[in-house]
Amino acid sequence: MTTSQSGEAATGESTATVADGTGEETPKGPHTHAIHTSLKRGMEARHLQMISLGGVIGTGLFLSSGYTIHQAGPIGTILAYAIGAVIVYLVMLTLGELSVAMPVTGSFHVYADKFIGPATGFVVAIQYWLTWTVALGSEFTAAGLLMQRWFPGTPTWIWSAACIVLIFVSNALSVRFFAETEFWFASIKVVAICAFILIGGLAIFGALPVHGYDHAPLFHNLVKDGAFPNGFMPVFATILTVNFAFSGTELIGVTAGETRNPEVAVPKAIHTTLWRLVLFFIGSIVVMSALIPWQDAGVDESPFVLVFNSIGLPFAGDIMNFVVLTAVLSAANSGLYATTRMVWSLGHERMIPVWFAKTNRRGVPMLALCASMAGGLLALLSSVVAASTVYLVLVGISGLSAVVVWIAIAYCQIVFRKRWIAEGHSVDELKYRTPGYPWTSWGAFILCTVSFFLVFFDVEQRFALIAELIFLVACYGIYFLKQRFAKPSKVVDVPDDKPWMVKD
Repeated sequence: MTTSQSGEAATGESTATVADGTGEETPKGPHTHAIHTSLKRGMEARHLQMISLGGVIGTGLFLSSGYTIHQAGPIGTILAYAIGAVIVYLVMLTLGELSVAMPVTGSFHVYADKFIGPATGFVVAIQYWLTWTVALGSEFTAAGLLMQRWFPGTPTWIWSAACIVLIFVSNALSVRFFAETEFWFASIKVVAICAFILIGGLAIFGALPVHGYDHAPLFHNLVKDGAFPNGFMPVFATILTVNFAFSGTELIGVTAGETRNPEVAVPKAIHTTLWRLVLFFIGSIVVMSALIPWQDAGVDESPFVLVFNSIGLPFAGDIMNFVVLTAVLSAANSGLYATTRMVWSLGHERMIPVWFAKTNRRGVPMLALCASMAGGLLALLSSVVAASTVYLVLVGISGLSAVVVWIAIAYCQIVFRKRWIAEGHSVDELKYRTPGYPWTSWGAFILCTVSFFLVFFDVEQRFALIAELIFLVACYGIYFLKQRFAKPSKVVDVPDDKPWMVKD
C-alpha cells in the first residue's frame, strides 16, 4: 500500500478503480472489494460482532480460568479479569479510531509501519502471525485429543487431520463462508456460557442441588479463605493468563478491511465488547468460584465440567467436550484467517514477495492461506517431536505477542491523532473518535506495557518474557539485515494534503 492510498482510506476519498497490490485493477465499491485490495467485503455487522466475541471465548475461559482461580484465589481472579477487561476495552477504543479511519486488512502492522516505523510494522506482523500460528498447532492437537472421548482407540492424528481439512476449506471457499462458519461456532459457545451462568446461578441460590451441600452454597467459597489466600502478587503474576484469555478481540481490526460499512460495524462491535467480557468471563468465574473450592481448580479438568458434575447434570462431560471442541474449531478458524491476512498484508506492503498478495476470483489469498496452514502444521509437528524445546519456546513467545500488538495499537493511535491535528483537521471530521483521548490512549499503552513486564513476577512464566524479548530483538535484526541487502525501493510521493501520513 502506498502512502497516498492509505490517506485515501483515511479520508474516504474514492476513485473508479484501485490497485490491488498485485498489478491488477479492481473496481471499488462499498459492497464489492476492500479499499485498494482485491479482498472482498463479505462480512456483515453480525459477523464482525460474533467473530470478535468468538475470538475471545476459547480455551482461555474453558480451561485456563481454572489455573487463574487456583493461583490468585476467587476474589483475586475476579479482580485480575476485571483489570484485563478494562485493558482490552481501552485498546479496542484506540483500535476503533484507526480501523474506521483506515479500514485495511492486516491493520496492525500497516498502522505500525506508518506511525512508528517500517521495522516495527514488520515486527508486529511477525508477532501476530506467530501468535495464531502456534495456536493453530495446539488447536489441531486438542481437537484430536477431544475426539478420543467418543472414539477411544482411534489414532489422534486422524481427527487432527479432519480438523485441518475442515478449517482449510472454511477459509478457502470465501470470506463470507468463513464469516458464517465462525458466526455459528461462536454462537454455540455463547449459548453454552449463558446456560452455564443460568444453571450455576440456580445452584448457587439453592434451586438446584449441589454435591456436598444440604443448603444453598451462596458465595461462601469466594471469601472463606480470605480475599487473597495466596497473597496479592498472584493477581498481577497471572496477568499473562488473563491476557491470553482476552486475546482475539483485536480481530476486529484484521476484519475491518473485509467488512461492509466499517464505520458503522466496527464501533458497534467495540462498544459491545466490554459488557460481554464482563458478563461471560467474570460471570463464569463467579459461578465457578462459588460452587467449587478454589484449591480444586486447575488445568487438569475444565472448571465447567467440575461445576456441571457437582450439580449432577446428565452427560455433563459430553456436553462440555462438545462445547470445548467447538471452541477449538472456532479458534483454529479465526487463527487461520488472521495468519492468512497477515501474510497477505506483508506481501501487499512488499515486505515479503508480492505474489503472497495475489487473490483468486473469490477474493481469497490462496498462496497466503497455504503458507499460513504450513506454519500451523510446523507448529503441530514441533508440539509432537520437540514439545520440551522448540514448542515450549514458541508457546512462551506467542503468549506475550498479543500484548506487544496491543502496545503498538495504542501508540499508533496517539501518533495518528497528533498528525491529524497537525495537518489542520478537526477531530469532528473523524467518523469515530476514541473517547477520553488522550487519557484512554495513554492508559491503554501504559497498562499493556506494565502487564507485559509483570510476567516477570510469575516464576513459572518468567521464561516466556525472556523468550519474547530475545525474539523481539531477533525480528528487528532480521528486518535491518533484510533492508541492508535489499534492492533500493521506489520513493513514494506523499500528497501535499496528507502530511499526517509521513513517517517520522
